[in-house]
Formats: sequence, C-alpha cells, structure tokens
Amino acid sequence: MVKFSRTWWGDRFIQALESFTDENRLRRGRAYASGGKVISFKVDLNQITALVKGSVNPYFGVYKEPTYTISIEIKPIPAHSWTQIIQKLSSSASIVSRLLLNEVPENIEDSFAELGLHLLPHSNQDFITNCSCPDYSNPCKHIAGVYYLVASQLDSNPFLLFELRGLSASELQRKLADSKLGKVLVSELNSPEINLEPARTLYPEIVKKSLEQKPTVKEFWLGNKRLPSDIEVPVSSNVSAVVIKKQGDFPAFWQKNNSFIDTMSELYQRVKIKNQHLI
Repeated sequence: MVKFSRTWWGDRFIQALESFTDENRLRRGRAYASGGKVISFKVDLNQITALVKGSVNPYFGVYKEPTYTISIEIKPIPAHSWTQIIQKLSSSASIVSRLLLNEVPENIEDSFAELGLHLLPHSNQDFITNCSCPDYSNPCKHIAGVYYLVASQLDSNPFLLFELRGLSASELQRKLADSKLGKVLVSELNSPEINLEPARTLYPEIVKKSLEQKPTVKEFWLGNKRLPSDIEVPVSSNVSAVVIKKQGDFPAFWQKNNSFIDTMSELYQRVKIKNQHLI
C-alpha cells in the first residue's frame, strides 16, 4: 500500500480522517490518489478545490471518463481564538523554535486542547465537502483521494495545517517572530556564521619571549633557587608480591591465628636486612 505521508503530522491527519470516514471509501480514495486520478488541487486557506478523473459506470449512465469538481471547506478557527493560541504557543521556547524551523511539535495539540480547540481534524463536523459526481455518499472516493494528496503535501509544508484552519503561514511566522521568545530565536537564527579556520599544527605553538636580563653563567647552570638539602626517599612496600597478598590474611592453607601477610612481611624484612651487603 502506498504511504502518503512520512511525517507524524501527516500520519495524524490521515488517522483523524480514518476515524470518521468509511474504510471502503478511503481505500478507493487511496487508489485514486496513487493512480494519478487527481488532475489538480488548490489550497486557499481553509478552502480546497480539485479536479478528479472519474470512472466509466453505465449503472449511473456514465459512458465516458468524466471529470468531477471537488470542494472541501475545513472549519476555520475564529480570529480571536487565534490570538489566544499564538499567546499560548509563544510561551514555550521548544514550540516556537520548532515552528520557526518549519517543524510541528508533537505536543502542539495540547496547546489547542487547553483552549477547547483542535488543529488537526477532529470529526466530520470539521468538513463541508461537495463533489459533482453522482455518488450519494459524502465523502465519496473522489473527495477521499484529495484528502490523501493533502496529507502528502503536509510533509513538505507543515504550515498547511494552520492554513486549513484559517491562518496563513506568513501571518503565523510573523506573529511568532514578534513574540519575546521569537525575537530571541530569530536573532540567533540570523546571527552571522562563525568561519572555522583549520589548525596549522596539532601541537601548541612555541612562543618566544625576550628576557629582560640575561642570566649569568652560574645562574644558568645552578639556577636562582637552591635545591633542598634533604630529599625524602619513598619507602617501598614491605610485601610487593601480588601472589602473597592475593589470598588475604588467612588463606585456606594457613592454620595459625596471626595474619599470613604480616608474617610474610616480617620474613621479607628480615631477609632484606640480612642481605643488605649483597646489594
């Protein structure tokens, strides 16, 4: 089956239509949309007009391939409600940023629902449709075919969702850009790009510094500071053998009450002192 949408908002548009439209009509509408039967369609805000090739059907007295005129009107959101919606959308940086980048946030319907409104189609009451075909059912397969092509257009033009509800894309972006968050985001989007310069070397460059006073020969060889008279020699561990320490203080073969590691430490120390003259 042909997939008419690749974005979540296009899929949601189709799912909304499928929830209140007869499946048989939609299936035949998909065939019309994928078969090139829709000659043309035009979207003007919430008004959609289209020309669709029909089928020869002697039962209805149609003996030549006809062309039907389609009109679809989607219920617009009132202007005063759009003012409230824009204020709601402008209060969220994530929503404003994604809309300014031509993306529709997944949670955008929540902002509409809080005001008792819907961006995506919600029921068949959102549509007023008409087709010049003789089919008594509404929506017919010709209207359903146009539905699917509109859904495919939503992928490349997500603002079509807003236009279908009565707000043009230019007006939406202008109002979002005029909001406080929108001004900040627009300024960042329009900021000049930083040109990256390739590094000449992977290592820090050697910077030459001129000396105010040249050191004497003595200072050069001995330095300005005296070395410490006493140097602490680190004390090595008594028992360096990993095998001895690995078994712990009381290994299975050790039957005495004192620590095996302490005993071996004492033994190592005695051997070390006794054989100092050999070092």
